[in-house]
Amino acid sequence: MKKIIYLIVMITILSSCSKEKVDLLIKAERIYTVDESFSIVEAMVIKDGKIYDTGTYNDLSEKYEANEDLNLSGKFIYPGLIDPHCHFYGYCMGLQYADLTGTKSFDEILKILSERYKNEGIAWIKGHGWDQNDWEIKEFPDNTKLNELFPSTPVILTRIDGHAVIANAKALELAGIDENTKIEGGKILQKNGKLTGVLIDNAADRLKELTPDNSIEQKIKYLIEGQQNCFSVGLTSLSDAGLESNIIELYDSLHKSRDLKMRIYAMVAMNEENIEKYVKKGIYKTNYLNVRSIKLYSDGALGSRGACLLESYSDDPNNKGLIVTSPEELRNYCKIAYDNNYQVATHCIGDSANRLILNIYSEFLKTRNNLRWRIEHSQVINEKDFELFGKYSIIPCIQTTHATSDMYWAEKRLGKERVKNAYPYQELLQQNGWIPNGSDFPIENINPIYGFYSAVVRKDFENYPKNGFQTENALTREQALRAMTIWAAKSSFEENEKGSIEKGKFADFVVTDKDLMDEKEQNLYKIKISKTFINGEKVYEN
Repeated sequence: MKKIIYLIVMITILSSCSKEKVDLLIKAERIYTVDESFSIVEAMVIKDGKIYDTGTYNDLSEKYEANEDLNLSGKFIYPGLIDPHCHFYGYCMGLQYADLTGTKSFDEILKILSERYKNEGIAWIKGHGWDQNDWEIKEFPDNTKLNELFPSTPVILTRIDGHAVIANAKALELAGIDENTKIEGGKILQKNGKLTGVLIDNAADRLKELTPDNSIEQKIKYLIEGQQNCFSVGLTSLSDAGLESNIIELYDSLHKSRDLKMRIYAMVAMNEENIEKYVKKGIYKTNYLNVRSIKLYSDGALGSRGACLLESYSDDPNNKGLIVTSPEELRNYCKIAYDNNYQVATHCIGDSANRLILNIYSEFLKTRNNLRWRIEHSQVINEKDFELFGKYSIIPCIQTTHATSDMYWAEKRLGKERVKNAYPYQELLQQNGWIPNGSDFPIENINPIYGFYSAVVRKDFENYPKNGFQTENALTREQALRAMTIWAAKSSFEENEKGSIEKGKFADFVVTDKDLMDEKEQNLYKIKISKTFINGEKVYEN
């Protein structure tokens, strides 16, 4: 009997010794790998910050000895969520501004500002998030009351889409803007020969450039705060669209110090300094930072009537919107990118802007290719132009929450026929067989679950409209999940290192209590992230 016990003990010891040592073994209700076959497993192994194996818990526990065995029975795991188009730096710096999102009138904005700044000595007053389409009177305001409240402190309030501002007289004075000022690619609105304070597109940019910058210490503080907010909604990677070289360098230094753990695909802003510092020196790549794209702008936004249309706005017959960058300049940047193996990503909202960029891209791409040049937003497409996305392998990078934010007034801007080709996500997906979906935050909420809900359901949180908004262009749940994981990774040439739970990829993943693939439609947007991991390290827990 003693011999039998001895043999059993020895076999157990030898069996244990033969197991390969790993860092973490996780069991869950379902792990959606989002691999090519969209396979589902119940367990995965992590070693040295990467996915090491997947399968059944019994099989993996027999093969591996883990430093930690994490039982998440009843929980659901997905690859780390990726936002392929946002403005992370702008969002983080905006955490210090007055939040005007969801305000129902300009008077409400004035009340917020007067309460917030009545006892503060401040050089500039800044706010973000207003949208006149949410107001009872759906018109741009003027700055008369703003001037009365703040006669000597400059005020600049940015519209939700970032393409328009309202500023008080002091701010306009500091910017050198008066009734005779003209700015190419921008509009300075007047009423009865007087400035209203509303500036659109390039005119708005002049004012935004005038506001004082934050110190390095302040920038770091807001970046860390913003990063944690992103972790709390499951984001592990993002594409920051339109960055100056000094911000990219700050990201790189914070990555190296491990203060910043968010993986960032950086699109450089279009100017000579960025071209010299990055584009002409080639691709810059680390495990956390990837610089190989240039961000261009063709037009403005639909909400502020700056999107460039082939025909006039239905609710503004003398206005077709704006091309904010000349075609010659756009071609020049495209050539520089092409010559240096950089991706081009161009903001296009209106059907005229989309056609312009599709045609400019075609001059360089010639045929199908793997350069993955992107059109950001691809919001309104003429029916004759859809095939150009597939013909030249041009990637439409969409934001599904734009559809459900704009659906209340989009038809007024575009008319009954033209709106049918707006927010056409399923039709765009079919052109290349894949499509990345982001948020464009802070224009929309940072939460990617909202984008999943909008993609699948095409309704707001109040279940409006009853039958959904143009649901022929909704995405399936599998498509929607791929669009914010593996397809988002592919849009930044990173599909071999993240975007799915497969051996050799970064152990970036999120955990939820409810199943995105199975939860009732009306409850999808309510799903919360319970844990977020990067490199197998827990960076957030609810």
